Amino acid sequence: MFPETVLTDRLRLEQLGPENPDPLTFYEHTRKEAPDIEETTEYVSWSPNRTPAAGVGFLENAEESWAAGEGATYVVRPREGEPAAGAFAGTTGLGLDWDRDRGELGIWLRKPFWGRGYSGERADALLALAFDRLDLELVRVSHLPENENSERAITKYVERHGGRRAGLFRNRLTDADGTVHDTIEYSVSQREWREADGAETAVEFR
Repeated sequence: MFPETVLTDRLRLEQLGPENPDPLTFYEHTRKEAPDIEETTEYVSWSPNRTPAAGVGFLENAEESWAAGEGATYVVRPREGEPAAGAFAGTTGLGLDWDRDRGELGIWLRKPFWGRGYSGERADALLALAFDRLDLELVRVSHLPENENSERAITKYVERHGGRRAGLFRNRLTDADGTVHDTIEYSVSQREWREADGAETAVEFR
């Protein structure tokens, strides 16, 4: 159902699972002692992994969700020609709600890969996956109200693809530690996406 690899001009997205990335590499970048981990996880719903086994469990859950058709999660790697080409930069995904004919975008990146425009580039790819390959009607994306960097990035690519801000939703998101947050949400419909044709990068599915 989902392509194992998605290529854009600067990024390579590969299926996330127990063998990719290497579990120890994944743990090294998601553990409590990882460099910049507090900044990395400040506005995401997951908490740093306390043990390598916890990291393996995350990778296994991603593989199970993929097999069940519930969502596609990918490793983000810069392509050749980019700084740190081939490195594990983070993960991104498209969650599926088939009953409502919609998907939901998510991403987190390690701090060395911030500010490069990668969020918008992988959004081009995952919107193409959602609408061209999966024929979904709607894709949503959200951020916490205090996350100004995500607000700028999301607003830019949502508007470029013809979408809109839906508004503030109270008590919408629960963290792994039980903390409840408001979110600001946006959506792009398939019709808006096709009419806008706002992709800034070529996308190839493999």
